[in-house]
Amino acid sequence: SRRAGGRNSDLGLFVENDWTIGPLVLTAGARADRWTIRDGFYREFDANGALTQDSQFANRSGWDASFRGGAVFDAGNGLSLRAAGYTGIRLPTLNELYRPFVVFPVVTQANESLQNEESEGYEAGIDYSPSETLSFSVTAFDNKVKNAIANVTTGPNLRQRRNLDAIRARGLELGAAAQIGTIFVNASLALTDAEVEASGISATLDGMRPSHVPKVAASGTLAWRPGAGWNFAATVRHTGKEFEDDLQTDVLPAATTLGAYAEVPIGQGFSVILRGENLANERIVTRNQGGSIDLGVPRTLWAGVKMRIGR
Repeated sequence: SRRAGGRNSDLGLFVENDWTIGPLVLTAGARADRWTIRDGFYREFDANGALTQDSQFANRSGWDASFRGGAVFDAGNGLSLRAAGYTGIRLPTLNELYRPFVVFPVVTQANESLQNEESEGYEAGIDYSPSETLSFSVTAFDNKVKNAIANVTTGPNLRQRRNLDAIRARGLELGAAAQIGTIFVNASLALTDAEVEASGISATLDGMRPSHVPKVAASGTLAWRPGAGWNFAATVRHTGKEFEDDLQTDVLPAATTLGAYAEVPIGQGFSVILRGENLANERIVTRNQGGSIDLGVPRTLWAGVKMRIGR
């Protein structure tokens, strides 16, 4: 058996403001984080309960600063232009620092030397609403996470959590919404081009696609709301293929699922709820490690009652 733990803390101090100059709205913010990683330990016991390893890890602390700024310009006639830039940090979790784990047949080792992730990103977009019942949006983004933490293969069926130089993601997000009487339509599409920047002992990963990051993700919902409290909807979701591992040897195939939702009021503030997930019973592979796989939710049906309190 194994026991691992420690204490992470983060005290954040931030200031932000916004300014309206005619059709232009500007926002800006700054944040300072005082973080600490303390009392890290790892203990291992044999089958008889005898202590075979007892490791204590050095405390660490520091200050980090992050910033963000944005602008939205109302160009009139339902057209808005927006842009933003931002930075941030993430401390490694206690699991990443100290707790190894096994998901057969792969052993993943912890790494007490992990550094904080540092992110920076930029995005720009257009929102267009020619009427109250129709809207479109397009967003382009470019994000980079320095010191990105990943499970890096170090040997046959052996991985370790390590800091990569960076993971960079660029892409487009598109959205549309429309209402025609009691019919509502929503659709979204995300296109993401992501790659690893790596050197040194992780150099073999340089230029590869990060695991669990599909190139394409899309969804569409068609709903009918004939009256107050009534709602019938169907949603199609598609996720493109992903790689399970850092070396891109195991693939999680693309999956398309169909869901449905129905809400029917029965009086006195009560409604009957019916919901279905993955109605076509698509085979969704969520993990594939050397042929050892996990599957996502199969066809699942739910029924329930909703009670509204107050108005």
